[in-house]
Amino acid sequence: MVRLKLTIAYVGTNFFGWQRQKEKRTVQKCLEDAFSRICERKIVVYGASRTDSGVHALGQVAHCDIPENKLHIPWVRALNSILPNDVCVIKVEQVDKNFDARFSSKAKIYSYTIWKCWDYVLPQRVPFVWRCGEVDEELMEEASKIFIGTHDFASFQNSGSDVKSTVRTIYEIRREKGLFPEESRWIFVGNGFLKQMVRNIMGALVSIGKGKITIDELKEIFQKKDRRLAPATAPASGLCLEKVIYGEDY
Repeated sequence: MVRLKLTIAYVGTNFFGWQRQKEKRTVQKCLEDAFSRICERKIVVYGASRTDSGVHALGQVAHCDIPENKLHIPWVRALNSILPNDVCVIKVEQVDKNFDARFSSKAKIYSYTIWKCWDYVLPQRVPFVWRCGEVDEELMEEASKIFIGTHDFASFQNSGSDVKSTVRTIYEIRREKGLFPEESRWIFVGNGFLKQMVRNIMGALVSIGKGKITIDELKEIFQKKDRRLAPATAPASGLCLEKVIYGEDY
């Protein structure tokens, strides 16, 4: 058996997330079905990030082991000829058997896109934005500095996770222009993220931007490590896994 590293993109709208679930459509299952069909045996695909239902990806990474006699197959073309049109494989590389898509990663980059106009949303953007209305983004940028560094993010983790520690490091949060004037993209770079952590932080930042909570109140929520005190989770539609970083420090 030889190990392959996959770079994958998908629209998460019609998937029940990444992870395989009984009788539900997931990205992992689609990939495993495609690999198993070509290899004529069961192939398990392991992802770097277990993205939730409705979350998108431009640079999800996964790995799997295939029989050595199948290595010659043009894998990108072969897989994409089978996969549905809301998921595709961008790149396939042979890697060392010690490579693990999840545990070998050094950092992940996510984006979250908000739509700042209540009057309309372009139909083409509906699946990829949170229509939150007008916000004070300068105030949000000021508040985002609270999250930079190594902290206990217990107040920003949703239930349903089995992690041993809620301490994570965020290297950077920055705002970028979106595709249209009505939207903006918020970039999150960290060594790892808890369950729905980016969406929870984004929900808090938008609450700041709308004047629903103050920066001092956000600091207090952070310190109390109680998810019940924090603002609501931002919708999945605005979140996208942009890139998984390997081999070097960010």
